[in-house]
Amino acid sequence: MVDINYELYKVFYHVAAALSFSEASKQLFISQSAVSQSIKTLENKLDQTLFIRSTKRVQLTPEGEILMRHIEPAMHLIQRGDALSTGGQIRIGASDTICRYFLVPYLEKFHKAFPNAHIKVINQTSIKCVELLELGQVDLIVVNYPNSYLSNVSSIKKIKTFQDVFIANQSFSDLKDKKLSYGQLAQYPILMLDKQSTTNEFLHRLFQQHQLDLIPEIELTSNDLLMDLARIGLGIAFIPDYCINDNLNNLFIVETEEELPERELVIAYNEQIPLSRATQEFLNYF
Repeated sequence: MVDINYELYKVFYHVAAALSFSEASKQLFISQSAVSQSIKTLENKLDQTLFIRSTKRVQLTPEGEILMRHIEPAMHLIQRGDALSTGGQIRIGASDTICRYFLVPYLEKFHKAFPNAHIKVINQTSIKCVELLELGQVDLIVVNYPNSYLSNVSSIKKIKTFQDVFIANQSFSDLKDKKLSYGQLAQYPILMLDKQSTTNEFLHRLFQQHQLDLIPEIELTSNDLLMDLARIGLGIAFIPDYCINDNLNNLFIVETEEELPERELVIAYNEQIPLSRATQEFLNYF
């Protein structure tokens, strides 16, 4: 008996139903080259040619038509099962900050729409999340961008633009209504995320572009803790603006002479691997 992965049959079904490799790639959220490779693998395992390919059209061979007659009823049964179970599981990698201040409303919306879907969220830094994606331990990640570790990830979708801000409590009230240069900011105690974060990488690079060495007073793994320490006057915290909403709670934004560059939140996933229906449905929210 030939051992064939279900995903190969799934790719075959979508190509055969659409008679299009490009359309199948869109439906499966994978690249066209991945679709072609899957069909080639299936043909090799079956030792049969399933499609006649030309520059203008795709056709099933007689062997392909026979296989489609067997596969189509089974796929319809599976799709009906997917409709009931919402496609099973979705595994998401994201930092604590992104989960709390951005993802929660989307997770709530998804859970209400698909109550039987199993949602697994793994909290790691944006850098560590890329590693989880590359190892296949998550289906998608929501991370900060720019992110130098994303260079090998095949599909990246920008979903939110944000700016970082410096915040302080009334101990630094003399800075209100002033705009500081980066050089002046460097003279104050800076509270920021640690070296395992893209935010740390971003701020250090920004200061280096101005020929400045940034020596943080405190480096932590949590933006919430940074805000707590800023509230008791330990320094000026550097955090994403979507963390503060409209409620600074005795904190104020320290203005800079030069506007801070914008960054983005992105969803990244591996388009070489077919996504579960649950993952596809979640991606449709963005």
